[in-house]
Amino acid sequence: MSRTSSLAAAASYFDEGAFFADLQRRVAFRTESDTGAATPALEAYLREELMPPLAALGFACEVIANPVPGGGPFLIARRVEDPALPTVLTYGHGDVVSGQDAQWDEGLGPWALTVRGERWYGRGTADNKGQHSINLGGLAAVLKARGGRLGYNMTWLIEMGEEAASPGLHAVCTQQREALRADLLIACDGPRVSAERPTLFLGSRGAVNFSLRLRARPRGYHSGNWGGVLANPGTVLSHAVASLVDARGRILVEALRPPAVSPAVREALAGIAIGGGADDPALDAGWGEPGLSPAERLVAWNTIEVLALGAGSAQRPVNAIPAEAVAHCQLRFVVGTPWQDLQQIVRRHLDAHGFNEVGVEVTLAGVATRLDVENPWVGWARASIEQSSGQHLDLLPNLAGSLPNDVFADLLGLPTLWVPHSYPACAQHAPNEHLLAPLARAGLQIMAGLYWDLGEQGDQGKAPWADGRLARAASSLSSSSSTTGHAS
Repeated sequence: MSRTSSLAAAASYFDEGAFFADLQRRVAFRTESDTGAATPALEAYLREELMPPLAALGFACEVIANPVPGGGPFLIARRVEDPALPTVLTYGHGDVVSGQDAQWDEGLGPWALTVRGERWYGRGTADNKGQHSINLGGLAAVLKARGGRLGYNMTWLIEMGEEAASPGLHAVCTQQREALRADLLIACDGPRVSAERPTLFLGSRGAVNFSLRLRARPRGYHSGNWGGVLANPGTVLSHAVASLVDARGRILVEALRPPAVSPAVREALAGIAIGGGADDPALDAGWGEPGLSPAERLVAWNTIEVLALGAGSAQRPVNAIPAEAVAHCQLRFVVGTPWQDLQQIVRRHLDAHGFNEVGVEVTLAGVATRLDVENPWVGWARASIEQSSGQHLDLLPNLAGSLPNDVFADLLGLPTLWVPHSYPACAQHAPNEHLLAPLARAGLQIMAGLYWDLGEQGDQGKAPWADGRLARAASSLSSSSSTTGHAS
């Protein structure tokens, strides 16, 4: 029984083809959640694909109906070795975005796992079936190496609506707070910074989608007959947008700019290279906030993005002043931004700049979270991952994108560690989504190492459980005659 044997077992699970077979079955489930309805495949995925292996590892599993009409179900699986032991919570999602079947390259498709070199193609391979399958495989390897014991309790939460903005997630976690009580979250989603090195991130940027709209009159009017005496909504709205963000992407609304980048965050991001992969776009020099590195602009700063602009018909323009114009915008933000007040902030800003008739509507919002980079769990996880991978780790204070991490960090009050097994060019949410086979194999060993190290009792590698319950519980377990303890 050793850490080395658990990593070897995780590698064998990949090398012998069992991981491929498991992922192949899981990809075949058409678990699209962005259709507006909960299809039978969503619950079938939980009951047929995840519950059997979890039950075999000693988890008591329960499918929870979504309180939001049309929302996908949830799975809560609990494995309790001793109530006095600390508990690790892990999270994933089995739903995927629409398959976009007709847009995949010839010979590829969303519902069949297809291998081309190191790339394994199929919807959900990167987001998130492949990732939670890696976690499950790493856990099984540790249980095998430890003779059926972890030395801590574990809870799995799998949702089936993350790609539809996680309807019901907050409500279910509130209702099931006791069942989800834990001391730490370790989860996997999103991409690494690059395929070459492992990544650990501690939260995510938030996002607020908002629309600016100006309807000047009921219909359009001929530009020759009326141009010069009728205000053009497209022109007015373009200037309204320009008052929010300048021509180089710098935010001009002081209240929507984040706090200064802290020394600890700046140190964590030092040396992290953004882009540079074969399929990555070239960075635009001089774009964004001056004085920051690309990593700081992407991870530690706020951006306002214009997602779509509309006035008249771009496909078939006519000689008319359009009746209205709209700009769909998004604020990506870090912790410390007053995002709840965005509508009022933008309203005051537009009024102060003479755009009183431009309307502001918030359409979607998600919270920003960030575990302190100096939290003891961060150093522990970094040491574990670097030992397992033999590589230097990229530490991100938060993911540049968004995840429902506020449920775990704020609602459940947990330290949050995210270990992604994908990479930026995985075609997530697009045709030809894929998982890199070497990253999957490495991920299995990384997770096996983390799950092993969580149960260590010695001074070297000991997990920083905050209240010392691990050591006390381990002592009581050593004097117990019980051979196993499973959730009820």
